[in-house]
Amino acid sequence: MSKLGSQTWEFKNRPCIVGTGTAVGPKEGQGPLGNLFDIVHDDLYVGQDSWEKAERYMLEEAVNKAVKKSGIEKNQLDYIFAGDLINQITPSSFAARSLSIPYIGIFGACSTSMLGLSLAALLVDSGYGEYVAAATGSHVSTAERQFRYPTEYGGQKPPTAHCTVTGGGAAIVGKAGNGPVITHATIGKVIDMGVKSPWEMGAAMAPAAADTIAAHFKDADRKPSDYDLIVTGDLARVGHPIAQKLLAEAGYDCGDRFTDCGILIYDPKQPEVFSGGSGCACCAVVSYSYIFQQMLQGKWKRVLITATGALLSPLTNMQGETIPCIAHSVSLEMGGNSQ
Repeated sequence: MSKLGSQTWEFKNRPCIVGTGTAVGPKEGQGPLGNLFDIVHDDLYVGQDSWEKAERYMLEEAVNKAVKKSGIEKNQLDYIFAGDLINQITPSSFAARSLSIPYIGIFGACSTSMLGLSLAALLVDSGYGEYVAAATGSHVSTAERQFRYPTEYGGQKPPTAHCTVTGGGAAIVGKAGNGPVITHATIGKVIDMGVKSPWEMGAAMAPAAADTIAAHFKDADRKPSDYDLIVTGDLARVGHPIAQKLLAEAGYDCGDRFTDCGILIYDPKQPEVFSGGSGCACCAVVSYSYIFQQMLQGKWKRVLITATGALLSPLTNMQGETIPCIAHSVSLEMGGNSQ
């Protein structure tokens, strides 16, 4: 690995995504990408007796599916990076208890998917791991209970709100394979533009997304046209145009190649999806199903994925704090690595 500029890692050994796994809830299964997910559940409890246990269960499912599809045994995994939105990342920690893989818990809010993938690539590229997993999950009802109002409360939401994606997503990174290779990772800075409302998450996260993407272009000496697809994780229909405008003002016109996982995962005509999706699982399940499959099929050769996260907590929200946000970018490229 070498460092480019101030924020970007370039992976010289081209670690490869050798397998992915996704598990989602009913609303995600009813969306436009529903037939691309590995596992689709028809109820939010997925056979468990609490929503938190359901979130943990889907994270485990995603990891197990990724391991199976990668063609390795679970005991070949050297480490797993995992995190989520719930206090003390308990769904991830309890999933790690069941998975029995050396575990490194991380927290990046909704940016966790690409944070974990960056760290997994770093370990494999450096030779400290042969196979490393990156996983995350979220659940609409666990997130609402913690950050806003319990689902049972029936509180009304404004159209700027997001629908937290219910699901789990995982990727296995290895030294060689036929999947997309991870060429770069750009680690974001915390950006806080003073947004306080938990109903305005897209607007809060958009400046962080734009800042990290611009840093990636500068550090890697690239421009938007070098990518077939540039996608953010959780900005949805409110935050995405803000990020696009900020990037244009910085001299980067991303055009039609720029989209967002929170826009892709739901049909806007679906009930109660509001401005689109968010949550740790949003970027993970879209990236590890739709984007991954499109790359394998040759539609896109080079893709930049930027997961965005709001680093608030119930405590800071109650104390009237603004919302600090972060974004992490990962550059994927087809060509495989047969070293």
